[in-house]
Amino acid sequence: MGFAEDHLIPLVDEGLGNSAYLVDLGDGRALAVDPCRDLRALHAAAGRRGLTVRYAADTHLHADFVSGAVQLGHDQDAVVLAATAGGRSFPHRGVGDGDEVDLGGLRLRALATPGHTDEHLAYLLLDGDRELGVFTGGSLIVGSAARTDLLGAGRTEELARAQYWSLRRLTGLPDATAVWPTHGAGSFCSAPPGTERTTTIGAEKAANPLLAAGDEDTFVRRLLASLGTYPAYFDRLAERNRRGPSVLAGAPPLPALDPGAVRALLACGGWVVDARPAADFATGHVPGALSIPLRAQFATWLGWLVPDDAPIAVIVNPGQDLEDLVWQAAKVGYERLAGHLAGGMDAWLAAGHQRRTTPFVPAAQTTPGRYLDVRQRAEFGAGHVPGAVNVELGALAGHALEAAKGLVVACGHGERAMTAASILERAGRTDVTVLDGGPTEYAAAHGLRLVDGDPR
Repeated sequence: MGFAEDHLIPLVDEGLGNSAYLVDLGDGRALAVDPCRDLRALHAAAGRRGLTVRYAADTHLHADFVSGAVQLGHDQDAVVLAATAGGRSFPHRGVGDGDEVDLGGLRLRALATPGHTDEHLAYLLLDGDRELGVFTGGSLIVGSAARTDLLGAGRTEELARAQYWSLRRLTGLPDATAVWPTHGAGSFCSAPPGTERTTTIGAEKAANPLLAAGDEDTFVRRLLASLGTYPAYFDRLAERNRRGPSVLAGAPPLPALDPGAVRALLACGGWVVDARPAADFATGHVPGALSIPLRAQFATWLGWLVPDDAPIAVIVNPGQDLEDLVWQAAKVGYERLAGHLAGGMDAWLAAGHQRRTTPFVPAAQTTPGRYLDVRQRAEFGAGHVPGAVNVELGALAGHALEAAKGLVVACGHGERAMTAASILERAGRTDVTVLDGGPTEYAAAHGLRLVDGDPR
């Protein structure tokens, strides 16, 4: 077949910062690469073209999402392609370095590219002898390479050195070869900020700082220096993907719960996740609830902050998309939510239960004082309020009682700060004000200039 540019359909998950890919093979069949468990966008794209997914390839044992390959194998009889070395315990076609799969005109060649994980493969898409592009997963990504610390601190440098050689191998491909990574901007797998999610070998050789490293040691130092924190759920999903996720018959159920059931769930150690906008949480919420607004990043913060083995009830406003919520939860391994509060906060209050409020104010209404910035370290280092204390949101629960009294809690806009305030409230704090805005607005309101620099 002749391969046209529109035969490749990137499917971007803005919340996780990842891309899956759907390849139109030209005869009604398709290849999916690194699909996540939330297959709604993939099914929509395939449906528009009348495609059936016949191959589903995973580049590695994903830590940041539950793979959708098993589901595609069940639903569409897709052949699941994955590294033999991954030891997956579900039916799949194991491939190793140099193995090729005939897609019916196009070919897929596996390239061993360890580093991000031990068993990592890139897949080179070939039309005859012409290299069309390479699905690089978590090896070469736009402007960087994916993190190498997911298997523990004791192996981080070893895997970084493996990543060096994997990138050298990939950059031996022709400069015109397209590069189709899984991880992109917004991913906690170490993608730098930016809008580009695909690239070419030539463009990366010209502009990727890691590829400009003159030797292996310099590469390793640069890569390791770029590593920030990552969500807690990363430590459990790779094994989930190795075993193989359960097949779903549809969107996981989310039963309606009355206020009494929600109150009983909290009393027994369960969690209430309030997915309403931050401003609504501020005006009144269930005492002890955790604020995680339903937006693109909902899955990340659910997986980072809430145990996956605890009963979870959610609270939403009328009109919020419950189906989106359950799919976001499922793609990071939460598929047994206890339910949602029927009638929302109105029902809670009508049942005579108490509510709690949290001050949520613009910068002009804050008093200069103790400023807690819960953004990531790199964000904080790029510009913060003078004297601010930085405790990343993902680590805050362990420091909730250590934080100074009378806090203004802030992030970039307010959503993460409201989540932070709810964590502090769960720990018994009652002295928290949330900034409706970010450091720029706060500095302007109080005649300050932001400072930068690595906070370490």
